[in-house]
This record gives sequence, C-alpha cells and structure tokens, in this order.
Amino acid sequence: MTTQTHDLGHDVIDQLTGLQPGGGTYALRHLREKVAAATQGSYDTLFDPALAGIGLDERLLVALYACRLSAAHDLAAHYRQRLEALAVDTGQLEVAAQGAPEQLPAGRLRAMLSYTRALTQRPVEGDRQALHSLPAAGIGTPAVVALSQLIAFISYQVRVVAGLKAIELAGSSAGKETA
Repeated sequence: MTTQTHDLGHDVIDQLTGLQPGGGTYALRHLREKVAAATQGSYDTLFDPALAGIGLDERLLVALYACRLSAAHDLAAHYRQRLEALAVDTGQLEVAAQGAPEQLPAGRLRAMLSYTRALTQRPVEGDRQALHSLPAAGIGTPAVVALSQLIAFISYQVRVVAGLKAIELAGSSAGKETA
C-alpha cells in the first residue's frame, strides 16, 4: 500500500497549528494522509493565481473576511500576510480585516463580501437574493460556484484548525496533570 504524501513544509494547517512530525496530534491528523493531502490540495487549487473568474486578491480578501467573521485569528493573519505580499488596495484590505462590505463602493468585492457574510454568519440567508446579488455585480456563474466553494473551504479550514488546536491544548493539559 502506497501512501501519497505532500510537502510537509507546505501544509498550511500543519504550519498554522504548529504540528510537527513525531507529535501525537500530527500523527492523528496524518493517520488519513489522503485527507490531509486533499485539504492542502483544495487550498492550492482555490488560491492558484491561474484560477479564472475571481482574482487571487479577491479570493484572499474573501478568505480574510470569512476568517475574521469566524474569529479565526491565526488563519486571518495568514491570509492578511498573503494579501500584504500582493500589495492589495489598503482600503479593501482594511474593510476585509476590520470593516463592513457596505464601506466599499458598489461592485464585485462588495457583493462577494456581503455574500461571504451571509454564508458565514447566517447561512439561511444565503438565499436566492444573496445569490442573485453576485451576477448583478458582474460575477458569472462559474465564479459564483468558485466563490461558494471557497467560502465552504474556509469554513472547513477554520474548524479543522480549531479542532487541532483544541486537541493539542487538551493533550498538553493532560500532560501537566500527570506530571
């Protein structure tokens, strides 16, 4: 049985959670290497600069905003750092990091962030009206699908990172109790 492995130094979740080969939580996460590799593969695909329909800067702004709404500070810092490396518009960056979509002029990014808020905070409101606001802002169907996948992935990523951190914390607390 061959196990496909990915570049350990390139695994975003391992980096953000501080997991290292040899650690118990690392071993638990990589017990199903296929899942860890697929998670990183999804990240690589969703943030591939060549992905059509939504610019990399827009995708990273959506990711930062979704992480902020989810109080996932480490993930938000990761996406902010990527955005700063792109030299993205500072006004857009600040809205994603601290503001509200309504602070942006009407258009693509405002519609994307509003849709992100609806799906992240009140998924029930991710209804027809929220969905139709995207094409009205010039976002085509393939880009709407990609945006929805991105928001779903960020939600998954937030939960995986939070779960792994909780496992690590529980493990370190248990170790202190037995010491």
